Amino acid sequence: MSAVDGRSGILLVDKPQGITSHDAVSRTRKAAGTKKVGHAGTLDPMATGLLVLGINSATRLLTFVVGLDKEYLATIRLGASTTTDDAEGEPLEVASAASVAAISAAAAETDLHNFLGTINQVPSSVSAIKVDGKRAYTLARAGETVELAPRSVTISTIELLGSRAGDGFLDLDVRVECSSGTYIRAIARDLGAALGVGGHLTALRRTRIGPFSIDDATGTQDMDVASALISPAAAAARLFPTWHLTTSQAVDLGNGKRIALTLDPAPDGLIAAVDPLGHLVGLVERNGALAKTVANFPRDDPAEASGTAPVESAQ
Repeated sequence: MSAVDGRSGILLVDKPQGITSHDAVSRTRKAAGTKKVGHAGTLDPMATGLLVLGINSATRLLTFVVGLDKEYLATIRLGASTTTDDAEGEPLEVASAASVAAISAAAAETDLHNFLGTINQVPSSVSAIKVDGKRAYTLARAGETVELAPRSVTISTIELLGSRAGDGFLDLDVRVECSSGTYIRAIARDLGAALGVGGHLTALRRTRIGPFSIDDATGTQDMDVASALISPAAAAARLFPTWHLTTSQAVDLGNGKRIALTLDPAPDGLIAAVDPLGHLVGLVERNGALAKTVANFPRDDPAEASGTAPVESAQ
């Protein structure tokens, strides 16, 4: 384990199955030697894969990561529905072996393609959505009936990678690229309902969030946070166009002044403003001929590591 000594940055973590995202954040706090660790979206204990964490002042970048599109690898089991739409729930209805055997992988793939595009999806009842101030999963696990309104989500890719037939079930391995807020468990549930045999998720792995890939992630055991940390400037460069400032521009922008936007052509949307030493000064946007600061990023201070409250707390 290696502490970051007051440094800030983005850390990509590969969460294993069986621990919560909060557990992963807690391990990171210990390994990094700071309490200022936040996340850009959690994973269920059953799920594995990519968590994007912010360390110290880089937690400010997480706001711009949360809503990015995502990629998942999942296994959908046709033949039974469960109370949680995944393998951790209790069975609700189990189809006959003959009904499941009558469904070919090709037919299932055809129905999968019906989920492509912008659709209205009813989230899983064990989601983290709040109902009357309480998390839906808390109410569902207490035995209460939870009815959630459909939400508009966009599924840009849904690909059948393989299938395996078993005794009374058909497993489909799929790859899904989707907008933030999409529930893969709900796809499994709805596919099973459409085919008349029920369905639930048996495996889920998040492999990408926006430009951040699981290929660059570190495990939660024996974490070397210092070497795996992506600097705020490098992380911001994956998210936004980069504007390389002069020393005087960096000083003025850091002091809250609006300066001439000399990036040509000046793009729409957010821009990462970086000083000559490679430090992220702030995120700016065009305001006429000037650059308006949307979020500033102070230079790292070792004292930051002794803070007591994370900017974004784990849920």
